[in-house]
Amino acid sequence: MKSFINQIQPWIGEEESEQLLRVIESTFVTEHNLTREFEAKVRDLTGSKHAIAMTNGTVALFCCLKSLGIGPGDEVIVPDMTFIATSNSVIMAGATPVFCDIKLDDMSLDVEKIKECITSKTKAIMPVHLYGGAANIKELKRVCEEFNLFLVEDAAQGVGVKYDGKHVGTFGDLGILSFYGNKTITCGEGGVVLTDDDDLAASCYRLKNHGRDTKGIFVHSHIGFNFAFTEMQAAIGIAQLNKLEKIISRKKEIYDRYVLSLSEVEGLRPLVFEENISPVYWFTSFFTNERASLAKHLDDNKIQTRQFFYPLHKQPCYGFMGLDCESFPNSSQSFEEGISLPSSYNLTESQQDYIISCIKDYYKK
Repeated sequence: MKSFINQIQPWIGEEESEQLLRVIESTFVTEHNLTREFEAKVRDLTGSKHAIAMTNGTVALFCCLKSLGIGPGDEVIVPDMTFIATSNSVIMAGATPVFCDIKLDDMSLDVEKIKECITSKTKAIMPVHLYGGAANIKELKRVCEEFNLFLVEDAAQGVGVKYDGKHVGTFGDLGILSFYGNKTITCGEGGVVLTDDDDLAASCYRLKNHGRDTKGIFVHSHIGFNFAFTEMQAAIGIAQLNKLEKIISRKKEIYDRYVLSLSEVEGLRPLVFEENISPVYWFTSFFTNERASLAKHLDDNKIQTRQFFYPLHKQPCYGFMGLDCESFPNSSQSFEEGISLPSSYNLTESQQDYIISCIKDYYKK
């Protein structure tokens, strides 16, 4: 009997075990030397002056917004096509998320639509680098400069991604990375704030450390919270960062093989990346107007797929906003047509051959 093929899963092995042993032998389990080592490796990867490790990517976004003074009465423009953590971080900060439609070709925020969303209350734009690619970040940065807005990058899915040779998450005032279990590399959970601004970095650190500048003191100069990292997360993250180049290379092979093998299948179009983007192929995604029936066919053959994110304007929890569903045609179409195929590092060639064969069989019907 053929085993079930997962859409995504991490590559965890001896390297992670060896790093975790360092934690056990040190007896330090809350953030300490390994966390500092992990942060240094993230700085080296991204070129960011500061890298501040936190509990997860959602609270990292929250800290970015709070460090900029964004709160009640303010608005932050976010893409309608994203995971809900993007907009929920805005709500956590006390501000209002304003949903904006995307472009179909690169799934990035539509600049012309952004300009329609800007009001006197708008304080920031929060683009999302989706599915291992990059948003049109330089164009978005020009909009922020034109309207005097902050730029906060949600690069949760973008560890290793570069735009014009520069790592995503480092173009704006602040950016974040996520190391959740299904990301290109993982710590199980975890997020990192990136910034070159010393004052913003200090503010984010205080926000994650109960409002104080250093641990071990009990005088708190600011209101803060406990968004601490752990040495266990750092240990796994160090091992994963050491594997990143190999993971990206393997996932590119998987992506290229899917695209080439399915190039003659009518009605199936791959998500492609602009030449100035160096993607990490977090997911290998296609568009088809038969997504639901194709997904069922693959599931019947023990192949897991994943639909694109449910558009924010459709989310039941945001029903109180009374949004016009006609204002987001592109994010709605992407959701209806987008499908991500299995693309884990450890996907075997025989498994991929089987997936490709099942897809071709579906379209022969």
